[in-house]
Amino acid sequence: MKNDKIKKAGKIAKEAKEYAKSFIKKDMPLLEIAEKIENKIMELGGKMAFPTNLSINEIAAHYTPTYNDETKAHGLLKVDLGVHIDGWTADTAFSIDLENSEENKKLIEASKKALDNAIKKAKENIRTSEIGKAISETIESYGFSPIINLSGHEMKQYELHAGITIPNFDDNKNTIITKGLYAIEPFASTGNGKIHDGKLSEIYMVINSKNVRSPIAREMLDFILEEYQTLPFCSRWLVKKFGTKALIGLSQLTQNENLHRFSQLVESNDAKVSQAENTILIDEKEVIITTE
Repeated sequence: MKNDKIKKAGKIAKEAKEYAKSFIKKDMPLLEIAEKIENKIMELGGKMAFPTNLSINEIAAHYTPTYNDETKAHGLLKVDLGVHIDGWTADTAFSIDLENSEENKKLIEASKKALDNAIKKAKENIRTSEIGKAISETIESYGFSPIINLSGHEMKQYELHAGITIPNFDDNKNTIITKGLYAIEPFASTGNGKIHDGKLSEIYMVINSKNVRSPIAREMLDFILEEYQTLPFCSRWLVKKFGTKALIGLSQLTQNENLHRFSQLVESNDAKVSQAENTILIDEKEVIITTE
């Protein structure tokens, strides 16, 4: 039953990813792209596991549009989307070159090939460092750097980042892969292979359900807990539900330490970053790529 939900989430994520590839063009508003992807996921019977990330050039991850965002797609765009069925998640990402740039295309190929090689290695009882080694060796063979302080991750019900992490380099650790659900996500960069926290993003997550005085904040917290539980969400979803007063409520909930607000993740030298990601399910018999 659990595996059926995992596979269904993966199938929807794959369809949404293919749909996104079919329509994204240079100068499309990021807001339009995000809403088309998210509407497609819901139309296919899934729910959002997290807000669609649309990160450009040096931003590696965690950019999702605001409700009134006017940013247009350009450069090297990472599209990272997630689907859940009853909390069982599929997490997948691809990069797209919107400038007809040879360097961008090579970066994209590096992260894709690294993902393929990592998944070939992935099986029960292998060390995570061996998967990381396959990722870094592949990316370095293209002349680029893997992002070493971003990693793949185990996923559990309503928990996107759970337990085991899968490094993008050989970290010499003896952590062993067990049966379970994992996202593998290599990032390739023209820079030094590290990211830092940039501006605050529009992505939030509940960290505490303690009482808050403001009526609008309390109403919003009740809605968030029911609708998203422990999964990330974004400001534009709440503006859609509550209007722009949601922005005040979000600020109050953050100040009251009910919410964690994520930062954008930016390459340390402001260098370009590509990403590729798929979800795998390791069970008794096989390794299934759920999002491909």
